[in-house]
Amino acid sequence: MKIVHTSDWQIGRTFSFVDDDALGALQAERLNVIERIGQLARAEGAAHVLVAGDVYEHETPSEHTLRQPMERMRQFADLSWHLIPGNHDAHIPQGVWTRLLRDNAAPGNVKLHLEPAPVELDAAHNAWLLPAVLQRRHTLSDLTAYMDDAPTPEGALRIGVAHGSVVGFGNEDEAQNNPIAIDRAARAGLAYLALGDWHGYRQINERTVYSGTPEVDRFGTGGAGGGDCVVAEFAGPTAPPRLSTHRTGRFNWRKLENVVLTGRADIEALENRVRAIAPEQPHTILAWLEVSGMLGVDDLALYESLIERRLRSALTCLRLTGAPGLAAGEDDLDRLGASGPVRASAAALLEQAKAGGAEAAVAQEALQRLFLLWDEVKRGAQ
Repeated sequence: MKIVHTSDWQIGRTFSFVDDDALGALQAERLNVIERIGQLARAEGAAHVLVAGDVYEHETPSEHTLRQPMERMRQFADLSWHLIPGNHDAHIPQGVWTRLLRDNAAPGNVKLHLEPAPVELDAAHNAWLLPAVLQRRHTLSDLTAYMDDAPTPEGALRIGVAHGSVVGFGNEDEAQNNPIAIDRAARAGLAYLALGDWHGYRQINERTVYSGTPEVDRFGTGGAGGGDCVVAEFAGPTAPPRLSTHRTGRFNWRKLENVVLTGRADIEALENRVRAIAPEQPHTILAWLEVSGMLGVDDLALYESLIERRLRSALTCLRLTGAPGLAAGEDDLDRLGASGPVRASAAALLEQAKAGGAEAAVAQEALQRLFLLWDEVKRGAQ
């Protein structure tokens, strides 16, 4: 018997640092990934998909957002989808789960598990599901504790599903909310404990696993966690499951730190480095660059052209922290003519920037803008 384990879909999530076009693409992909999960289950021969909480980003989504994931799962009528609440979409009065039940919005192949009690998962394999149910965003009690004594038939394959923080793993301060005992699987005789809340894949022990979010949702140095689902295969109720991770995410999030630019070669190398993340699909890249350094006038114009314009247009999102400064001297003033008000203004700004003090940074930025604007005007006149 096989199952697919996923969590933290967070349908309806917003990302404040992207523009409207990128936001629409990111939100759409959090729905599209449901189809890839269904296709994975079919390919692996898994009849059941467990979604370990945080199906939705909020407890009160719009009607459209409420129904969208249900319709994606409806397309896979041959699969059973098993959902539990998470801390983002806890089972509160008049919340998302109440609305789904009231409006009969969940198709027959989608099971909403809203009571902490064993439910038969697969009769042919004597498999039983033991869901933990969050009824508020945060609780200080371990909602998986009931699993220890939860009755199931003799020889049953017991699978737990929960959303929370394993005690003894990661940040102990975070583990105070929605705690889960690290040895719950052993205590409760579980063949597998499918967890949600941690957004990257984490295996706590041979029977306790966080699947992570199926579509990456944050930046990380060298690549963020998430973007995977877990397939668990069971040979019997006591044998450890055979686990495999499968890539389901489409977007590539990368944070590049301490990028120092000193000239043309550095600028071109930076563009190539970012494009190399997904050479044939740059539109799947979200890049966060921490940039510093000093560039001459020509190289600063090249930076504006290759990074600020061309690369930004190729990616779904280009987030820049910092920027290269302008390394300009008296000789550069000749670019603005032998005399005239533009050159006079540039000379005054250069003197102010060299003098230091509170206004030096402002003068440096203004001088930088002046040179770039002058360069644009010259190109437009040619």
